[in-house]
Amino acid sequence: MNVTILGSGGCVSTPRACCNCRVCREARQKGFPYARTGCSLFIEDVNILIDTPEDINASLNNSGIGKVEYILYSHCDPDHTMGIRVIEQLKMDWLADSLGKRPENPIEMASLPAIIEDIRKQGTRYGSVVEYYEARGLVYTKATRVIKKDNILIELVPVDEQEHVAIFIISAGGKKVIYAPCDVKPFPKSEKFQGADILIIGNTIVGDILKGGFVLDEDNPLRKELFTLDEIDEIRKQYEIKEVIITHLEEDWGKSYDDYKELERELKGIHFAYDGLKIRL
Repeated sequence: MNVTILGSGGCVSTPRACCNCRVCREARQKGFPYARTGCSLFIEDVNILIDTPEDINASLNNSGIGKVEYILYSHCDPDHTMGIRVIEQLKMDWLADSLGKRPENPIEMASLPAIIEDIRKQGTRYGSVVEYYEARGLVYTKATRVIKKDNILIELVPVDEQEHVAIFIISAGGKKVIYAPCDVKPFPKSEKFQGADILIIGNTIVGDILKGGFVLDEDNPLRKELFTLDEIDEIRKQYEIKEVIITHLEEDWGKSYDDYKELERELKGIHFAYDGLKIRL
């Protein structure tokens, strides 16, 4: 199984536009891996892209991705979906379209039924973006809980009863990767998580002192929405997961690539993602 973390950033990419903080200055000067694009994942074995943040085109180019055949969605938040126009760059040939020719092999777009319906609601004054792409022959949609492509099995586990957020269990050859990028607190209970090789998870505050010296008090509402590193470690221990990789790293945490590498030395079984990180199992 070959997986690439295309984008490791959070709601705001690093460097943040017009920001002159230490982390953003360094990211502009050094580029990747100090820079971070929006949160996304690519399963190389079967050309599956998970999520399309606004800067997904740059992420695909940065990692040298040659083909995307499937797009899965974790949920409908803008920072995971508003780069959906990458579908046009992947499949639209405007010159052929002007002659009435439709593309061959449209992209399969899939997720839990509620998530597909959420994404269908996104659009412009012209209507649903997804319906436009379907009419152009660029995509077809599939509401599902299980995806099997070649030797790769992907199970979509809903986070709660409303099923508007999915966690992905990616399995092949006896190996298992859990991808839980966003809005996954409280973490759902499932025996399917047991013994995973890697958990890639977002929604995590890194440190109590954040950008600009901001102190995250114990009663700050972010603590109810996001995990702490201690809570992540509890999930790791509960399901006997071999390794955890923290993704969706917010610019607001005020930490550079070097800061995260230094912090890794103090932690057991927990690492931090960066754009282009390749996972080989």
